Amino acid sequence: MFAEIITIGDEILIGQIVDTNSAFIAKALNNIGISIYQITSVQDNKEHILEAMEEAATRASIVILTGGLGPTKDDITKRTLAEYFDDTLVEDAQVLEHVIELFKKYISTPISEINRKQALVPSKAQVLHNANGTAPGMWIKEGKTAFISLPGVPFEMKHLMEDYVLPKIAAEFERPYIVHRTLITYGLGESAIADRIETWEDALPDYVKLAYLPNLGKVRLRLSAKGKDIALLEEAVDKAIKELYTLIGDIIFGEEEEGPIEAGIANLLTERGMTLATAESFTGGRIAEHITAIPGASAFFKGSIVSYATEAKMKVLQVPEELIKKHSVVSEEVALAMAQNVRQLLNADFGVATTGNAGPTKGDSDAPVGTVYIAIAGPKKVCAQKFIMGNHRTRIVQKSVNKAFEMLQKEILNF
Repeated sequence: MFAEIITIGDEILIGQIVDTNSAFIAKALNNIGISIYQITSVQDNKEHILEAMEEAATRASIVILTGGLGPTKDDITKRTLAEYFDDTLVEDAQVLEHVIELFKKYISTPISEINRKQALVPSKAQVLHNANGTAPGMWIKEGKTAFISLPGVPFEMKHLMEDYVLPKIAAEFERPYIVHRTLITYGLGESAIADRIETWEDALPDYVKLAYLPNLGKVRLRLSAKGKDIALLEEAVDKAIKELYTLIGDIIFGEEEEGPIEAGIANLLTERGMTLATAESFTGGRIAEHITAIPGASAFFKGSIVSYATEAKMKVLQVPEELIKKHSVVSEEVALAMAQNVRQLLNADFGVATTGNAGPTKGDSDAPVGTVYIAIAGPKKVCAQKFIMGNHRTRIVQKSVNKAFEMLQKEILNF
């Protein structure tokens, strides 16, 4: 069973905003057994929208549109839906009441005629109540295809998907089961992993598929199974996962469903009652940013010192000037001193430090662009590694963040 997603808005096509709606919708549908056939982004143009709807209806049982439901003249989705279904727009009393109430509660300006038009919907549509905004969702069934129109504002769309769309799809459509599990690996590229698991991969059942998803120092291995017997699918995927652990368990750092590697680190530190501090140079606080995005990080994270300049390394992190002069600011010795000192300064069990040259110029060091040192200081030992991360600044930083988490998790597990 297939669904298609159509996102509407010139702002997507000119790159002014990133289409995160499609990713959310696709994942949500996949979780209830619906495969996405195609995702299409179209202009705020009636002919373009109509063409996309006509094509989608030939391939999919469910067509979800997002965007174009605002009160201004460039928001044309409702009028286009009415034309597609040879329908007329009518005022929905409940929607109008909701819009008026929102204006009374949250908006100081009086409601205008333009805002009142938010209550207009195609007469054939089943209205989906949008508690978080003025634009209602709409469900229109024609033949075997359901067309669902949702606001483009992400948190409004997500509310409607979770509260109305997904339960309604589950009730009205017979679907297969889809089981996904994704392992996260660090330390080997996809070709090297493929060589190690080639025999295992060739022996997978026909209904179990493996996908390699490489990304800056890590590779995700996604196992997917699709069919009508959920018990069979789960058993097959579970068996395949256990076999993978025997083959490449040394590079597996957990499952994506459990969260990213930093979430695993958070769990380890919390369970053991241990704490963490970071000293970052060229990564500019990115490691700390990932950590503090985890709810409850204050239980284990002491803080971060972003010592971007050499002077900050000396004055704030107390790295000796003589050490820097002797070995260079981008060196194993300086990385080790940063990790040890931030651990002591912030009274943490583990300290993580990064120093390197992300480019485009060499800065305070003669180290070639892409040279990176990452150090971990723990209760029992300190260690550092040198890496050559290429010459693309953004990739150097993100690969280094990933590598720092990989090294930190290993040290915590080995403590």
